[in-house]
Amino acid sequence: MQNSKDHLRHCLLYEYQLGHSARLAASNINGAIAQDSVSHKTAAKWFNRFKEENYDLEDEARSGRPLEVDLDRLVELVESDPRQSARCIASTLGCSHTTVSRHLNQLGYNKKLGVYVPHDLSINQKNTRLDICTSLLSKKRTFNWLDNIITGDEKWVVYVNHTRKRQWLRDNQAPIPTPKPDLHPKKVMLSVWWSVYGIEYWELLPYGTTVTADIYCAQLDNLKQRILTERQEQQKVYFLHDNARPHVAKETRQKLLEFGWEVLPHPPYSPDLAPTDYYLFRSLSNHLQDRSFDDIVDVKTCLTEFFASKPREFYSKGIHSLHERWQTVIDNNGLYIVD
Repeated sequence: MQNSKDHLRHCLLYEYQLGHSARLAASNINGAIAQDSVSHKTAAKWFNRFKEENYDLEDEARSGRPLEVDLDRLVELVESDPRQSARCIASTLGCSHTTVSRHLNQLGYNKKLGVYVPHDLSINQKNTRLDICTSLLSKKRTFNWLDNIITGDEKWVVYVNHTRKRQWLRDNQAPIPTPKPDLHPKKVMLSVWWSVYGIEYWELLPYGTTVTADIYCAQLDNLKQRILTERQEQQKVYFLHDNARPHVAKETRQKLLEFGWEVLPHPPYSPDLAPTDYYLFRSLSNHLQDRSFDDIVDVKTCLTEFFASKPREFYSKGIHSLHERWQTVIDNNGLYIVD
């Protein structure tokens, strides 16, 4: 084609060999082929190149970004470390960060913020979670024995619960401010135990008191008496609690041994495998949002209403989800369950 780049460059070389100036060469080519085919600036650039006795009409290699991105290499970099920024990947590939972002979006990748997990699990801790979940899954041929689980834990209940929420406002309106939580808020400790049948026993400790091994053993006595009172026939009890110090103290282990209750193993740093943490307390925290209490009587009234408002199916679902969570931990090679 007459106006192709190669043809125009040959014409420029011909004009140069005739001894014409760059401006005259551009004028001659534009008159012979088409107006604005070659600018004076382009002709001058090539004439400077010819003056250096460089008659190669191909474009010189440039150090700029590559025209193409190696998508396989891009995916490899992302999969090896998903936390890398687009700029970091671009630096490795020798292209712009906008190019990286565009290609990642086309490949179906999106930036997501990771959730907080309770602990940075070591390899041994992951293996412990795997071993315990495997043993619990293989404990019985069916999961009917989950109906005999009693589980529980402790939770601080704060008297004033502020929650910052988005507000519907006009452009000229300022949102209502939300006060920050106090560094040392007034709070009371709740201890609760439950099963598929509902709440078995709960109590609030006196203000300023926390759980010790002696207090925990006294609570277990109250729990057992409540179970004996409300259940007509004696059933085998599988007891599930975490590894807090009062729970694993010598006197506590002796107390449970006297009861004849079988204590289920619980891996350390594993609230995702404790139904009270991942299920009951999560629902309770939602219930307590934006609530304020004047005294412990108000707290007791609120908790009584909350526990009574939940049907038996609610509690049953929380316990029966255990075997699915054990399987999830096994499938995830011991990693946390992210809900």
